[in-house]
Amino acid sequence: MRSGRKRGHVSGNIREHGGGLDAAAKRFGGDRADWIDLSTGINPQPHPVPSLSPDSWTALPDKRAQERLIEAARQFWNVPPDAALLAVPGASAAIAQTPRLAPPGRVSIAQPTYNEHGASFAAHGWTEVPEGEQAEAAVIVHPNNPDGRTFDASALAAPLMIVDESFCDVMPSASLMPHATRPGLLILKSFGKFWGLAGLRLGFVVGDPALIARLADMLGPWPVSGPALETGTTALRDTAWAEATRHRLRSDAARLDQLAQQAGLQLAGGTDLFRLYETPDAARWQERLARHQIWSRSFSYAPHWLRLGLPPADGWARLEQALA
Repeated sequence: MRSGRKRGHVSGNIREHGGGLDAAAKRFGGDRADWIDLSTGINPQPHPVPSLSPDSWTALPDKRAQERLIEAARQFWNVPPDAALLAVPGASAAIAQTPRLAPPGRVSIAQPTYNEHGASFAAHGWTEVPEGEQAEAAVIVHPNNPDGRTFDASALAAPLMIVDESFCDVMPSASLMPHATRPGLLILKSFGKFWGLAGLRLGFVVGDPALIARLADMLGPWPVSGPALETGTTALRDTAWAEATRHRLRSDAARLDQLAQQAGLQLAGGTDLFRLYETPDAARWQERLARHQIWSRSFSYAPHWLRLGLPPADGWARLEQALA
């Protein structure tokens, strides 16, 4: 999704995130359990957590369990045979380390986007330059957070190329995975968003075998927990759940758009896991929703943007009332 609107820019040194329910509850009242958190793009109907073996909790993760997870991930994402794949403790763990894979130089980050990329490169001595300028490294979030912007293979131009596909599982046909064998390319995959199990802290990095090997050395021998290995393997093999979930998310996103537009919010972009709306005063809308104990996402660099995730099945009535 591409928009003709002028895009704001957020400095890589400013770390703003969704979440923060404790602070919201302290300000507006209620307990954390009373709130509906729409400030993230996490699937509100997660994949069922399987029964876990006692060894997953008490023993160091064994090699075969790691291999089963990697096999399931390769099959789910159709990873090219010549591309390497590494399981990591959340995509954020990879984001924190990828700037170390090359000497500090210039990095181009398609903005505005998830700000941890810019913060991580800045922390490792890189200088951010505008999108499209020649640089030793580049980052694209595909589809982008928060506006849903997508990219094609022409964007894969930098010597160190990071493609963050944390939200791409809602639109697998758009994935740049077929290009994962390109030298210098790393594709990041999140498990927490689409499968709705963010607390599991599981992610994947796919791409250049030499870079993957170096990243594996940085993370050590047991980067992923036993429960994450078993849960991730089960979920990645459940393709029927994935297909049904895509259908449901598409329907729920359309339902959310209808409610928001009836309330006067204008669609500006997003994905099937979150929607971005334009309004003259997003802060006013955030406070209005908070009075109903519904937390949303606003942006200091774009005061006209309000982002909403999808509510759980029992949260639609409250949201409709708050928007009315």
